[in-house]
Amino acid sequence: MKYICELFEIKYPIIQGGMGNISNASLTAAVSNAGSLGTIGCGTMTPEQVEAIILETKDKTNNNFALNIPINVSPHTDELVNLVLKHDIPVVSLSAGNPAPFIPLLQKKNIKVIAIVASVKHAQKAQDAGADVLVAEGFEAAGINSNLEMTTFTLIPQISKHVSLPVLAAGGIGNGQGLAAALMLGASGVQLGTRLIATQEAPFHPSYKQKLIEAMGNDTVILGRSFGQVRRVLKDPYTEKVLDLEKQGLSPVNYREMTSEVHHINGAMNGDVTNGFMNSGQVAGLIDDIPTVKELLDGMMKDAKKHMEVGLSRLSAPFMI
Repeated sequence: MKYICELFEIKYPIIQGGMGNISNASLTAAVSNAGSLGTIGCGTMTPEQVEAIILETKDKTNNNFALNIPINVSPHTDELVNLVLKHDIPVVSLSAGNPAPFIPLLQKKNIKVIAIVASVKHAQKAQDAGADVLVAEGFEAAGINSNLEMTTFTLIPQISKHVSLPVLAAGGIGNGQGLAAALMLGASGVQLGTRLIATQEAPFHPSYKQKLIEAMGNDTVILGRSFGQVRRVLKDPYTEKVLDLEKQGLSPVNYREMTSEVHHINGAMNGDVTNGFMNSGQVAGLIDDIPTVKELLDGMMKDAKKHMEVGLSRLSAPFMI
């Protein structure tokens, strides 16, 4: 935990997950200003769009933030790497593809590299390629996910056992109890996504935040399982339509169009559940308020300490048979 904070020059061992084309400077800067590592997710945005968010984020925070590049999703990977170099972004997370070709160039410039993984095999390959940190993402997580369907609770200890790099846990984490559990499983910190949507600084549609507050843990569904291109989203009329069409034999091309960032923006930014979707992890079932980012992160750290102390006290108590 301390190593992660020192490596990224942050107060708390918490980072923001990339949010694709709905990424924005307001939330990224708020996370960094609150003592964690904010992240701009590039999604399929053009380099010009990403650069505008980078510049706005720099206006809103003097603290470190990261850029997430989804290698096989973005059509502009090389240009985005160049943006990292141009703007001296200190941390890059690489997902949805092989990070190995990009790591030497980034590290030559003293840029820390996070690799997003979902299996022991991928974790070992990322370590061999020279990544500095791993984010191990369980199947509970929101948005585009691994079709391996391993849960965070089983994934983190397996990866921690087989690699020497620090591991951050992602998927199903949104409070201090989850942070404490991740640390006990062998993680050095956590990555948050869905929980940050329901914060005051997040400029998403109010109905998105309200749906998260109202949601139970089983109010998310998986799209794209038949194509091996899974995505976890909130249930709504549009996602029900996609699921029905998938069952009827929707083509891969049409599936990709119906789950494109255009429809993501329709749902998340415009609140249009007839023509769009809202990404969400199963942690939605734990969300019941809309705090500031600082209130959320300060509270998580305080609660994590409390839960760890309670856990230790239970271990020291006599066992009842």
